[in-house]
Amino acid sequence: MPTDIPAVLHVLRPGTGTPLVLLHAFPVDARLWEDVAPLVPGDAPVLAVDLPGLGAARDVTLPEPALEASADAVAAVLADAGHARAVVAGLSMGGYVALALVERHPDLVVGLGLLDTKATADPEDAHANRLRVADVVERSGTVDEVLPMATALLGDATRARPEVVSRVEGWIRSQPPAGVAWSQRAMAARPDRTAVLAGFGGPVLVLVGEQDGPTPVEVARATAAVVGGEPVVVPGAGHLTAVETPEPVAAALGALVVRSVP
Repeated sequence: MPTDIPAVLHVLRPGTGTPLVLLHAFPVDARLWEDVAPLVPGDAPVLAVDLPGLGAARDVTLPEPALEASADAVAAVLADAGHARAVVAGLSMGGYVALALVERHPDLVVGLGLLDTKATADPEDAHANRLRVADVVERSGTVDEVLPMATALLGDATRARPEVVSRVEGWIRSQPPAGVAWSQRAMAARPDRTAVLAGFGGPVLVLVGEQDGPTPVEVARATAAVVGGEPVVVPGAGHLTAVETPEPVAAALGALVVRSVP
């Protein structure tokens, strides 16, 4: 892999044909998908990407904060691995990157999964808070400011599972502050991509946890309505459906692959 690509590709499950590419949430990395990958029906390869500054992409040279740069990095690592087409699904921040990928590399994406995410830009207060958090993380040199997300992002039932909370907290603690700050600034800068979603011609999956706080069910319904559909609502899950309830997430992603690849 060329060293100038600020992302790292992982093969979570080998297979044949068009791959399913999974993009992770903030502030974790591709490990978010470890439980989902082996459960996805069919024999498509399941790949995951560590987005710029996070996970195994922690030591890359980061461009100016922009999710467009993340999308270009995803396209580059896929091209380097020989993949010209893919079913792409992203959770939360990963969904923002997936939409940027559709906009910038439309021939690459044959199916789109938007999990616990939205197509709209941040409202003013959320935008300001992202920049505040980025500044605090950068000044402190720690990720302490985002550690509460280990519980805040989870549904009520998941918070009662200490092994899941500990796992997510461990993922967050392992992220470099520079990558966390970069990601926050990149998300703050993203535009509204509702028109990009509306113009996408392939199959779309919108999925949301029943107890998702950052992107509630009503937001998922509005997102799905853009393409004339309804969201898959996962009972009992919060924002991190991939780790909270991997079975229904894997089933929905498998169905998306079937719809996307004749």
